[in-house]
Amino acid sequence: MSGSTYLAYDYPLLSVFWSMLVFFLWIMWFVLLFRIVVDIFRDDRMSGWAKAGWLVFTILLPFLGVFVYVIARGKNMGRREAAQARAQQEAFASYVRETAKGGDARPSSVDELAKLSEIRGRGDITDEEFRRAKDLVLSGHGPSERAGSTAAGS
Repeated sequence: MSGSTYLAYDYPLLSVFWSMLVFFLWIMWFVLLFRIVVDIFRDDRMSGWAKAGWLVFTILLPFLGVFVYVIARGKNMGRREAAQARAQQEAFASYVRETAKGGDARPSSVDELAKLSEIRGRGDITDEEFRRAKDLVLSGHGPSERAGSTAAGS
């Protein structure tokens, strides 16, 4: 065996812990750097020149730029992120409400047939008018309101 062979016991346990700590801190620094870059572009109150300046500062002098940005604008970073999360949640809730309500979408043929059956059951339209309206609904050429309006006109 040669003298330059390293075995597992040549790398002490404390060195493993220090290596893991350095690796973890390095990853955390990159996460912070990317969050700062996203925050720079997210801030609507900052001008384009200010965004460019902060971006150049954090890219050319990354450690100093990140630390100065966190000190100068770190308090509002969390507020902007919370506001964006709140806006996304509200947009999602609004979308779900509109989708569940159906919005201005045309009612389905099943709904139209149920309305037609109810109108016929009240005696507002005849069986012949019901059959014609049902044929229109099933062919996809007309809503049930058209059949109801012809009955109202009779």
